[in-house]
Amino acid sequence: MIGIIDYGMGNLGSVSNACRFLELDSVIVSKPDEMAACSGLILPGVGAFGDCMQHLVGHGFTSPVKQWIGADKPFLGLCLGLQVLFEGSEESPGVAGLGVLPGQVQRFRLSRDWKVPQIGWNRVRQARTDCPLFHDVPDESYFYFVHSFYAGRTGAAFEAGLTNYGLDYTSVVWQGRMMACQFHPEKSQKIGLQMLNNFGRLCAGREVGALT
Repeated sequence: MIGIIDYGMGNLGSVSNACRFLELDSVIVSKPDEMAACSGLILPGVGAFGDCMQHLVGHGFTSPVKQWIGADKPFLGLCLGLQVLFEGSEESPGVAGLGVLPGQVQRFRLSRDWKVPQIGWNRVRQARTDCPLFHDVPDESYFYFVHSFYAGRTGAAFEAGLTNYGLDYTSVVWQGRMMACQFHPEKSQKIGLQMLNNFGRLCAGREVGALT
């Protein structure tokens, strides 16, 4: 059973519909104690970093989610669900993220040749081809992005996927069974559904690729 976390904001409908289409057993989780029945968690996210963290705190999800990730249970963050894994964001100064990954999310500061937010299709270059999310996903595949902030490059081992939009940034993170992507796989047609299906296989105990 995959739990889709409902903390008061996020694209629950599109994620739920994608899971249903893939015949992945899923449920909306609105209380932390409902996580116990799940084999994996998806944290969807839209909106502002500060609002997201405020809702996660208010719904009591911050410590349980950090404990879940710390126990190396399958976890997938989507869009803002990637950004809140970091320590903070320039979007909401002074607001602490989950702090699972080091660093601060940054604002795009680009020339006028680049529109911000980035909205539309862009490539993902696989820095870690053994990442379970990339099973049967060709390198340089296109995914659908909507965002004004990004996770900068640090050279860390968790940087699994990279995207260029005026600069290179981290679009997929991976550490053990914790994964997240800046784009929306549930809105990325066939290739995005393959990525969600890979996560579903991991949640079902069918290991995909290496887990390092």
